Amino acid sequence: MTASRMEPDLATLLGPDASAILSAPHRNFIDGQWRDSLSGETFPVTDPATGQEIARIPLSGSADVDLAVASARRALQDGPWARMNGAERGRLLWRLADLLAQQTDVFARLEALDTGRPVFETRLVDLPGSIGMLEYMAGWSTKINGESIPVSAPGTFHAYTEREPVGVVAVIVPWNYPLELAIWRMAPALAAGCTVVLKPAEQTALTTLHLGRLIAEAGFPSGVVNIVSGEGETAGAALAGHGDVNAISFTGSTQVGREIIRAAAGNMKRVFLELGGKSPMIVLDDADLEQAVPGIASAIFFSAGQVCTAGSRVFVHERIYDRLLDGIVAFARNLEIGHGLNDATRLGPLVSAEQRDRVAGYLAEAARTGTHFATGGAPVDGPGYFMQPTIAVDVDPQAALYREEIFGPVLCVRRFGDDQIDDVVRMANDTIYGLHASIWTTGLSRAHTLARRIKAGNVCINTHNFFDPAFPMGGFKQSGWGRAAGFPAIEHYTELKGIVARL
Repeated sequence: MTASRMEPDLATLLGPDASAILSAPHRNFIDGQWRDSLSGETFPVTDPATGQEIARIPLSGSADVDLAVASARRALQDGPWARMNGAERGRLLWRLADLLAQQTDVFARLEALDTGRPVFETRLVDLPGSIGMLEYMAGWSTKINGESIPVSAPGTFHAYTEREPVGVVAVIVPWNYPLELAIWRMAPALAAGCTVVLKPAEQTALTTLHLGRLIAEAGFPSGVVNIVSGEGETAGAALAGHGDVNAISFTGSTQVGREIIRAAAGNMKRVFLELGGKSPMIVLDDADLEQAVPGIASAIFFSAGQVCTAGSRVFVHERIYDRLLDGIVAFARNLEIGHGLNDATRLGPLVSAEQRDRVAGYLAEAARTGTHFATGGAPVDGPGYFMQPTIAVDVDPQAALYREEIFGPVLCVRRFGDDQIDDVVRMANDTIYGLHASIWTTGLSRAHTLARRIKAGNVCINTHNFFDPAFPMGGFKQSGWGRAAGFPAIEHYTELKGIVARL
């Protein structure tokens, strides 16, 4: 691996527009106004590549959440939003997409600085994905239909259904893709006519707070979208348990997802969860290695493995095992490690010292119990929260490194033979998770046959980490409830009402 970790000149790397946003006060966006937290307390934002404080954001509590929820409730019931039709909502979503497109570079740089992820990633994925979801859901806003229903009861009846917005939606997003995940969760809710209270992760709130400016400029009525920064244990918990919130969309760990479910039980609010994963990749002996090597390596090293769908376990046929392993090791060792704002960087830091230490702890425990690392296995010396890209071979299937979500650049590799495909399927499915998986082969029949046997919400063939606004995304088992894109996302944010009249 190579490194370009010189102390950055943030003003130069950010550019004047992003620098101006970074240096300006960061406040909550409630009822169309910018507000400090009621307590006046703030929380430091650090650059993960240096560990240095770069800004401060409001440290909000339950009282701030109450204000935001009350604002969302008024907008839902009494404001102009309540009287808008689907076409009007769709035009606002398109306008927001256009404004975001005009500030693509600004948002990409802020997101790279805040999360530590390389700016080439935020330009390639986060901004196009965000803009695409807004445009896609703008189209759905005019196509949320009911249907007429032939009934068999005696008499003559006209029976039909309508879809209504579920109400006030709390959106809690994690620190790895704060802007894109906020928009992917909000866009279908807004298309359906809901109002939103958004809480970004306290580690990475800069782009979501700035998004409020574009929401106001796009013309959304006050209170339709409210943005409150704060810690999960306080602001997040207040949202999850709030009696005037009708639905909650949470993206994060399975452990916190369980807490969200318990908190939501008070008023039986609808819950959407996208949670953890330990995604398997199966490489058959006829795989195209020119495609598979970079595809599998990117599946785990993209965003330093801080992706819920990251391909963290790979099962490789013994006939191609050595060639595939050598290729992935070479890929890892050639990754440019550095500050996310450097255009050449391909592996940035983990988001925090806490996350770096967590990953390092898993690796140290694995080393103590005899795990061999083909490359990596430790933090990178120097400032910032960098981890070496790591490949662990022949890991014990009962080891924590193999079974638990690491959320770092750590790949576990195992080999299999001709008579072990059933064992591979069993091991791929032997996990509490079921979010994402991939199969690598040039055999069409084998690929689709295997895909049916994998217990995951999404199975990719000759690719991994596939996302599209039209493609429903979500998990089986303890990887979550509901789907995040396509019409299933609209369904999540609507209530289906049946109406019948005797004629």
